This record gives sequence, structure tokens and C-alpha cells, in this order.
Amino acid sequence: MEHGTAPRVTRLMLSDFRSYAALDLHVGEAPLVALVGDNGVGKTNLMEALSLLTPGRGLRRADFSELARHGGSGGFTIAATLLGPAGDTRLGTGYLPAGPDGSGGRICRIDGVTVSASSAFADYLRVVWLTPALDGLFAGPAGDRRRFLDRLVLAVDASHGSRVNAFEKAMRSRNRLLAEDVPPQAWLDAVERELAELAVAVSAARAETVARLAALIEATRDDASPFPSADVKLEGEIEAMVGVMPAVEVEDRFRAMLRDGRARDRAAGRTLTGPQASDLVVRHRAKALPAEQCSTGEQKALLIGLVLAHARLVATMSGIAPIVLMDEVAAHLDPRRRAALYQALDALGSQVWMTGADPALFADLPRQAACFLITPGHAAQYEAAQV
Repeated sequence: MEHGTAPRVTRLMLSDFRSYAALDLHVGEAPLVALVGDNGVGKTNLMEALSLLTPGRGLRRADFSELARHGGSGGFTIAATLLGPAGDTRLGTGYLPAGPDGSGGRICRIDGVTVSASSAFADYLRVVWLTPALDGLFAGPAGDRRRFLDRLVLAVDASHGSRVNAFEKAMRSRNRLLAEDVPPQAWLDAVERELAELAVAVSAARAETVARLAALIEATRDDASPFPSADVKLEGEIEAMVGVMPAVEVEDRFRAMLRDGRARDRAAGRTLTGPQASDLVVRHRAKALPAEQCSTGEQKALLIGLVLAHARLVATMSGIAPIVLMDEVAAHLDPRRRAALYQALDALGSQVWMTGADPALFADLPRQAACFLITPGHAAQYEAAQV
């Protein structure tokens, strides 16, 4: 990486997490890590563990209480040794079931010291990922694309998740008030004032990330690449205003829109206007075609290109080359695209973790890659030439 740092996860330790009673995986400084094994042996569980070393609920968006191993203590721990420019840093997170005194919940630690929130990990580590669940992103509902976009924003702005959660909480409060027979006007005014402030903050963060991503894609476009360039745009009423007006003016206008739309929203049972209705629009640039109208293979290639561009954006904005997680990414690529992907990942400068069921998928990885055979509850390193 030409700028910033490129941390490496050199060791991953799990206890009572998902299918692992205990695991101590030594990776070393390998820039590319391949996890190979049959379906259902726990490859994605390892990826999920890494994704939990960031704000949020990880790549599966599961509740922490659901992540503990069946038959275990009810809690779990994840610990990673991270090699950075200042040496090793130990990051850890886990979950303790609620005790009689109400204690329990998520725990986050850095070098053995408890920190208040997982957002503190962002000083050391950023993580981006691509999973099979995203394969239908372009043709699916707008809500899926908003969640995808919010994950992109969260990778460069660790406080974005808190803003989105606060916005959704305020929106639920407004919906409850509107459902009352005689909604209290003073409370509605107060909630809508808070909702407008949060809506503008969420929309501005999304809009800035999309604008920066679009600029980076334009600056690094390669029409010969098997991963085509995408045009990305954020559509929504608030986002359109954020780009051309001061934030205070947008807040005033949105607050007026909420006030004028109370009867309509009450009839609908939900708030109809705001960033919860925006959409991330993606087009295949070379073909000038909406992404959802592209073939399945083209959509996959567009998605990979977006994730690679986002990884470069994270490195540019944060100074930290992110850990990249790619779950089953190579299985449906033709040999040309698969070889191009490995070249692109090798040049990215990030540490990249990949999964696959067939060892042959990783036969062309660079020599410095580390390959591990995953069996239920275990991981063993092997040389690609051995299979």
C-alpha cells in the first residue's frame, strides 16, 4: 500500500464461538489467507469472527446471544493478534450471558484493557467483506442496498452506526406518537426536530461516501478489467438537498415535510419520507445499463469491483488498509476472472481472507499465501502444491 498502514491478523483465537469449542489459528504475516473445506465445516464462522472486530453485528448481522456454541457456557470470546507498524496489538471481543445482577452483554478489549465500545477497534483495524448473501444486492429491495451502503460508511466512519441507530429509534418514536388517537403536538415537534437532525447527519455521511467512492472509481477505472467500473449514485429527497444546501436549512425543510406529512404517515403507519427511503443506484458504466439488468456474472463482477474500490477508499480515508473478507468469492468465477481477482487482491496491499470448498480454486494463489484445511472444529495449514 502506497499510503498508511497495512495491518495483518497473525493469530486468531476462538472459544465457544459458533462451531468452535477452542481454536488457535496461527496465520503469520501472510497477505492472502485461504480457508478450504467442505460446506458446513465452519469456514464462514472464522470470517464472521474477524468481522466482529469492528462496530456492528458482523457479516451475518446475528445477535450476540446467538453466536455462542451450543453446549458451551452460553458466552464466547474472540481474540486476534494484529501486527501493525508499532508491533503487535491484541484485540478481543466476546459475550457474557446476563447474570442475576443484570451484568453481561458484549465485551471489547484492546491489549487486555476493556474499552467502552467496539468503535475503539477502528484505531487499529478496518474490515470490509463480500459474502454470497450480497449476490442479489442489485435486484433485491432498496433496504438491502441501504444496509450495504451503511456498512461502506461505517468502515470509514466508526460513529455512523450510532447515528443510524439513533435515527431509527427516533423514527419509531414518531410512528408510535402518530398512532395515538390524539397525538401530543409538543412531543411530535420535539421528536421531529431530533429526527430531522439525525436524518441530515445520516444522509450527509452516506452522500459523502458515495461521492468519494464515485470519484475513486473514476480515477482508477480500467476499461480492460474483468471487473467493470460502476456508476454509483445515492437517490433520495434528503440526499438531494444535502448536496446543495446548508445542513441547517435541510433540517428546517425536512422538519416542515414531516409536519405536513403527519396525516399521510399516520394513515400509512410509518414515516414515508427520509433517508430510510433512499436507494443506492448502481449502473454498469461501459454498457450504460442498470446493474439489476446485467447478467448474473456481470452483477458478481460489478460487486467485486465495488468492494475492491471500497477497500481502496477505506485505505485512502483512514490511512489503514482494511482486512478484506471474501466468502466463496471464487466459486462462480471463470478462470480468467479468478486469475484477475487474485492479481487484484495481491496488489491491493490489504490482508485478504477467502473461503472455498475446492482446493483447486486456490491453486494459482501467489506463493506467499497461506492455505488452511478446515474440518469441524479444526484448521490445519497445507501447501497448495500438496493437493
